[in-house]
Amino acid sequence: MRNAEATKNTIINESANLFNTQGYKATSISDITKATGLTKGAIYRHFENKGDLEKHALQRLSKVMFGEIGTSIKEAKDFRTKIEAIFSFFENYMNTPLYEGGCPVMNAAVEADDANPILREQACAMLQQFKDAVSTLIKNGIKNNQVKPDTDVAFYSTIFIATLEGGIMMSRLQRDKKAITHTIAHLRNIVTEISI
Repeated sequence: MRNAEATKNTIINESANLFNTQGYKATSISDITKATGLTKGAIYRHFENKGDLEKHALQRLSKVMFGEIGTSIKEAKDFRTKIEAIFSFFENYMNTPLYEGGCPVMNAAVEADDANPILREQACAMLQQFKDAVSTLIKNGIKNNQVKPDTDVAFYSTIFIATLEGGIMMSRLQRDKKAITHTIAHLRNIVTEISI
């Protein structure tokens, strides 16, 4: 039983890396057999089909990303340091990525069109989880008198996420940290504006 679970984990980890770097559509089961050293039969013993494997891989990427951000947020004491933990995650991503290939939310969102509704649904769920986390930080900041009470939570949570995702996309594309550094500097100004 332990070996079966270890094999399944290996398949998920290797697939997650391939999907996030090469793309979901471009990655074949043959690519996964090469990366894992397993046969197609061994892979299909653990997953119904490639779509099932894609789902598990994206869940793993999501768990790693939100686990890392969540740990940093829990260690922070107030609104500013909690939101700064998110900024630091994105700022450090260029030098020390948790996985190759960029942000899994953006990668899945870009690739998840109407041809892959399951992947799109998962990408939407990841985005919503991220949005909920940022919204909760702002709401708690308001409740604890650290954020102005008239702050529009939905508006600012959207602005924070869209700016961070855009900054990381531009930095990865240009292979330069300037875009993410500039966007975070802008977001820090926004934090100052809405903070008490």
